[in-house]
Amino acid sequence: MIVVTGGAGYIGSNLALALLRAGEQVRIVDLRDPVTAREAGATWVRADVRDAAATRNALDGAEVVYHLAGVISVVGPLGGLVESVNVDGARVVAETALAAGARRLVHCSSIHAYDVEKCVGEAVNEESPRAVRQTLPAYDRSKAGGEAEVRRVVDRGLDAVVVNPSAVIGPIDEGPSRVGQVMRALWRRRLPALVDGGFDWVDVADVVAGLRAAAERGRTGENYLLSGHRRSFRELAEIASACAGAPVTRRTAPMWLARAGAPLCTVIARRTGTALLPTREALDAVRSFPTVDRRKAERELGYAPRPIETTLSALYAYFRDRGDLGRRRLRS
Repeated sequence: MIVVTGGAGYIGSNLALALLRAGEQVRIVDLRDPVTAREAGATWVRADVRDAAATRNALDGAEVVYHLAGVISVVGPLGGLVESVNVDGARVVAETALAAGARRLVHCSSIHAYDVEKCVGEAVNEESPRAVRQTLPAYDRSKAGGEAEVRRVVDRGLDAVVVNPSAVIGPIDEGPSRVGQVMRALWRRRLPALVDGGFDWVDVADVVAGLRAAAERGRTGENYLLSGHRRSFRELAEIASACAGAPVTRRTAPMWLARAGAPLCTVIARRTGTALLPTREALDAVRSFPTVDRRKAERELGYAPRPIETTLSALYAYFRDRGDLGRRRLRS
């Protein structure tokens, strides 16, 4: 039995479907109904990973546990929810996996568990400083904190591996995810301007492959960075335009202007949940524009990300076929 916490989420649903296609028996632990994976044959246990008793029942009989449940935030700590789920939840799942006798736990963290601001001018790798400074976003600190909790349980005998994806993109993106919302708006030409800066973008299917490889070949207690391709937003827009065979918005707002409006954007984003506004924490991430060193994952896991053009073409086709692109607005 393979258990996937957070299996109703973006990476989790893609992972569950891949495991089901491989003939695995999959149980999903999530507060939301994982409709797509459940209809494909997964079972569902409704449980909060912070609840030790519920998690103990959910992980009963698990051979491998993929821990993906978490809260993503670019608008602050959300009243403590970010730390509670990402740190306390990681501890509960790790302790429960150990008690249940699971063969392996694969903990899906994030590149944001590293202090990427300190790595400007050099590549982020598995030995880079962690995101522990109090001035860093709550989400970043929570991902570093969650890893620390897992590592404490490894010291007590748990066989666990940690993977750190960069910015995840590509189908299947039912939500859609934050990055998916931005790309959909870009193709619909509903973004008045792009933000100066960029990030490292990785296909969700490559992250799934990396997670599965980590379960089989990763070394206990080790981290593996799962990166893709470093592209600015303008470069991403150029590729997106080519994939769609139609122009998209290419205007770029300077970082100083975006940061000036960030406080108001953060308030609006916190109230509305939109992913299309440049909040302070989102701007801090793209301003760092990190270079991510994936050589360890390539060497030990056989990790090999596909071209970003392939990813964006597949995502565009996915949104188009679902009818999610709608009517286009704005002129370049």
